[in-house]
Amino acid sequence: MEYNLADLFESVVDVVPDREALVYVDHPGTGAERRLTYAELDAAANRIAHHLVDSGLRPGEHLGLHLYNGVEYLQTVLACLKARVVPVNVNYRYVEEELIYLYQDADLAALVFDAEFTERVAAALPRTEKLRHLVRVGTPPAGAPPLKAVDFTEAEATSSPERGFARRSADDQFIIYTGGTTGMPKGVMWRQEDLFFSGLGGGAPTGEPVARPEELAERVAAGGDGITFFPTPPLMHGTSTLTAFIGFNFGQRIVIHRKFVPEEVLRTIEKEKVTSMSLVGDAMLRPLIDALSGPLQGTDCSSMFSVSSSGAIMSDTVRAQFQALVPTVMLLNNFGSSESGFNGTATDDSGAGQGFRLRVNARTQVVDPATYEPVAVGEVGRIAQRGHVPLGYYNDPKKTAETFFQKGDERWVLLGDMATVDAEGIVTVLGRGSQCINTGGEKVYPEEVEQALKSHPDIYDALVAGVPDPKWGNHVAAVVQLRDGAPDLTLDAVQVHCRPHLAGYKIPRQLVVADHIQRSPSGKADYRWARSVAADSAKPASA
Repeated sequence: MEYNLADLFESVVDVVPDREALVYVDHPGTGAERRLTYAELDAAANRIAHHLVDSGLRPGEHLGLHLYNGVEYLQTVLACLKARVVPVNVNYRYVEEELIYLYQDADLAALVFDAEFTERVAAALPRTEKLRHLVRVGTPPAGAPPLKAVDFTEAEATSSPERGFARRSADDQFIIYTGGTTGMPKGVMWRQEDLFFSGLGGGAPTGEPVARPEELAERVAAGGDGITFFPTPPLMHGTSTLTAFIGFNFGQRIVIHRKFVPEEVLRTIEKEKVTSMSLVGDAMLRPLIDALSGPLQGTDCSSMFSVSSSGAIMSDTVRAQFQALVPTVMLLNNFGSSESGFNGTATDDSGAGQGFRLRVNARTQVVDPATYEPVAVGEVGRIAQRGHVPLGYYNDPKKTAETFFQKGDERWVLLGDMATVDAEGIVTVLGRGSQCINTGGEKVYPEEVEQALKSHPDIYDALVAGVPDPKWGNHVAAVVQLRDGAPDLTLDAVQVHCRPHLAGYKIPRQLVVADHIQRSPSGKADYRWARSVAADSAKPASA
C-alpha cells in the first residue's frame, strides 16, 4: 500500500463502514438533506469511477468538476482518485471565455457539471476539442441548448458499487487550479503522496504524521467519533476539498451546504453539533456575526471548538466580535497556499499592530529570491517551502521554473508572499509581492492597511490598492464598504483613525466608498477590481 488518497480513504471505510461520513444540506431552510455513511459514500464513488472507466477515461486523463457544493462533488473527486483520473476544479463563476481557457489549459477529457451551467458549457464546448465526455448533475433549465451528456443519476444506476480497480500509485496526480486575481489561473500539479503530507497533514494536521499508510486506518479504528468538520467555502477552492479529506482521514463527519447562507450555517452548527468550521476571512465571519447578534441571536454554538481561516485573514476587530458571541471557540488564522499546502498558524499576538505573525512548520523558511538562502533577521524575503511540494504548474514550464527550485537534495517552492523573520523564528507576513504598493520609494502591503481600516466601527469591509500618482509614483487608495446605516465617511476621518496604527506613508490618500466589496465566492480579495475602482475614481471629471 502506498500513500494514495483513494487507497487511504478505502482503508478508513473498511474500519468504520457504518459511521456517518457526509451530511449535505441542499437548499438551506427547506430541510432537504442527504446523509451517507462511509460505506455508502464509498459505494457511490465506486459507481461513478466505474462509469468513467467504462466511458473510456484512461489513467492520467483530466476531469473537470464544474459544480456547486454537493454530494456529487466529493463523490466525483473520490471516483477520479479510484479510477486514477486526475480531478481538476473549475470556478463556477467563470464565463465562456474563461471556461474555454481553463478547459483547454487543463486538457480536460471529461467534465461533470451542474445543469445550471449548461448554456456556458455548450458555448465553450466547440473550442475545447479534447473534451469528449460530459456528465450532467440535475435537470437543465427550460430553453437550455441540447448537449450530449450522461445524466449523473443514470451513470450511478448503471454502474457497479463494488471496487475492483487497477493498482494505484503515490505518483497519481491531483491538480488544483488557483489564481485569477492577478492573472489567468494556473494548475498546481500534486503527487498524491506529497499532497497527503503537505495539504492533509499526513493524517494528523495537529499531531504526528503517520509513518506507514496502514497506520491511518489503525488510528481511526483505535479512536472514536464525535468530530464534525464544516468547510463553508465552495469546494471548487482547494482549501475546502482538502478540509473534507482531512475529515475523511480522521474517519469523522463532514457537513457541507450548497451555498454560504450565514443564517443557515448557524442553524446547521446548532443542529449537527459542528466542532470545526473553516471559512475565508472577514468576508465570511462578519455575516455570521451579524446573524448571531441579530436574527439568530441565542443560537447554540457551544459545540464549536475551532474556526479556522485560510486564504484571507480574520482581522483583530472581527475576531474579537465573534469571540464575544462564542467565547469558547478558538479562532485560527492559518497560512498556506495551493502551491505549498499548510505553512503555519498565526501566533496569539498576531495583529494588534504587530502584523500577521506566524509560527511556521519546520519545512518553511524566508529566503532571498535571488540566492534562495535564508534572509537575516529583520530582512525582507519570500516565503519558501521544501520537501513535499508540487511537481509544478500544468502546461506552464516558464512559471514552473520561476516558482520551483532545487536546493541540495530537496525540491522547494517559492511563494509570492513577502515576509521577515525574527530571532525566535516567528515569520511576519507582509503580503503578496505582486500587490505591494511603491509610494515615494516606500513599500506598502495592502493587508496591513486593510486591518487598520477594518478596525473602524463604520467600515464593514475594505480593500487597498495602489493608484498611479504624479508625485509619489503610486498612492495608497482605500475602497471601503460601510456598515448598514453608517454615516458618510470622509478621507480625513479615515486618516485620523489610521494614524495610531500606521506609518504616515501607509495611510490612504484616497477613499472610495463602494456599495459592496467584490471578492471571489470563497471571500478572497479581488485586487484587480479594487485597483480599477480606485483608478476610475481618481480620474478627473470630463470637461
